[in-house]
Amino acid sequence: MGAARRSAPRTLRFLLGDQLHRRISSLTDLDPERDVVLIVEVEAEATYVRHHKQKIAFLFAAMRHFALELEREGVSVDYVRLDAPGNTGSFTGELERALARHRPDRVVVTEPGEWRVHEMMLAWREDLPVALEIRADNRFLCPLPDFAAWAGERRALRMETFYRGMRRRTGFLMEAGEPVGGRWNFDHDNRRRLPKGHAVPERLGFAPDAVTREVIDLVARRFPDHFGDLDGFAWPVTRAQALDALKHFVAECLPGFGDYQDAMKTGAPFLHHALLAPALNAGLLTAEEVCRAAERAYREGAAPLNGVEGFIRQILGWREYVRGLYWARMPGYARTNALRATRDLPWFYWSGETDMNCLAQCIRDTRTNAYAHHIQRLMVTGNFALIAGIDPAQVEEWYLVVYADAYEWVELPNVHGMVLWADGGVMGSKPYAASGAYINRMSDYCAACAYAVTAKAGARACPFNYLYWNFLIENEARLAGNPRMAMPYRTLARMGEARRTEIRADAARFLDGLGADRPATGGQLGLDLEGATRP
Repeated sequence: MGAARRSAPRTLRFLLGDQLHRRISSLTDLDPERDVVLIVEVEAEATYVRHHKQKIAFLFAAMRHFALELEREGVSVDYVRLDAPGNTGSFTGELERALARHRPDRVVVTEPGEWRVHEMMLAWREDLPVALEIRADNRFLCPLPDFAAWAGERRALRMETFYRGMRRRTGFLMEAGEPVGGRWNFDHDNRRRLPKGHAVPERLGFAPDAVTREVIDLVARRFPDHFGDLDGFAWPVTRAQALDALKHFVAECLPGFGDYQDAMKTGAPFLHHALLAPALNAGLLTAEEVCRAAERAYREGAAPLNGVEGFIRQILGWREYVRGLYWARMPGYARTNALRATRDLPWFYWSGETDMNCLAQCIRDTRTNAYAHHIQRLMVTGNFALIAGIDPAQVEEWYLVVYADAYEWVELPNVHGMVLWADGGVMGSKPYAASGAYINRMSDYCAACAYAVTAKAGARACPFNYLYWNFLIENEARLAGNPRMAMPYRTLARMGEARRTEIRADAARFLDGLGADRPATGGQLGLDLEGATRP
């Protein structure tokens, strides 16, 4: 895949690594006879945070396969590999080198997903010697101007309101202007614990071919200190594989997805979940076709309404909503810290070495797979960070590092607003704080834990229990007036001063000890500490 040289190309089309769709806006009017598509692997994008090894491997493999598909179509592709001689390591440097090679009349790009790259593109518009056209990303179902118009001057931006509007707009699960089944939301039906002996679907994995294997070896050499394992890499890296993954989810997983989407089980990290987010966020799939496939399964009687609605809500509701919120409120949104949380992220988020079995299981699965499902992210790793008062910026960086589907546009609002309530209620009406009872109800983690989930106080008590009440005490002035927090604060009000003192003492003992087992070097993970926490 060298740089193809055709005489006087009219347009250089710079395609980012998460824009791998043939009909993306920057390629819609592609002229194979005159245009060049530029795709680059650069050090800066792999290291602005220390991304999970599997995420880097997934993206580079998908990029290389996409370039090959374009070349088979007769498109001239200038593909710059990470280890290519002269690679400058940055988008700007590689774009400038490509301009010198091809001397186009203009450059066309699709708007990026992240604020920092958008700022970069605006600088290109000023600095490049040729015209730069930035086109809207046509893969999403809600254009950014439409979201901005909906958001207006509202202080609180509720996803449920947005989602209902998107259902009306797209017609998904609608009949005669009303929601199918007479309800917009079947979330109440989607909270079942996994029954003993329940058979979960097998993950459809994709064995690396020669192209992907070469990338995996490159990542192992170039990024040995990054978080995560490469063994077992099985993500879809082509459009055909992504479509197979979608078919597998609809046929094998979607029928049980709704009932058990909130469940957690030791040794079963995937359950009935789709595992489509990396392909979707990189462009190998589109939101519309994913929602259409799920809706078709319901219409044909192959999947129940509660699961199909819940899945479509994740794509049509949450995914479109967090993107819109990100662009409507950045860059100031990322700097808010409504609960004034300042504690450092514990080392066990990187090592997985903690006596809290729920956290150990979720973090180890994440290290192995670059994946955890939404309840593990929200109610285990996220819930702990919330009630322990961890600094939002450090938590958000961790989420951006460890998941194969993480990009700032989707990660930041979910973590900042939904997980940590750092936006003070712009996204969610209340913090999603919970004690160990929730984790015990939805998982089998507590049975094998060193702590007792039923104990409320003392060294053997589940830390989630006293940290939950300590969180309410610490934030009483900020949260007691929240109508959705009225019940727990009524319970807190009935507690005597002795019980409050006990809670505070247990929490202080535990939180003060969080950094005690932090190693002086990278330890078993081979991580540089400063790089791991502040890349």
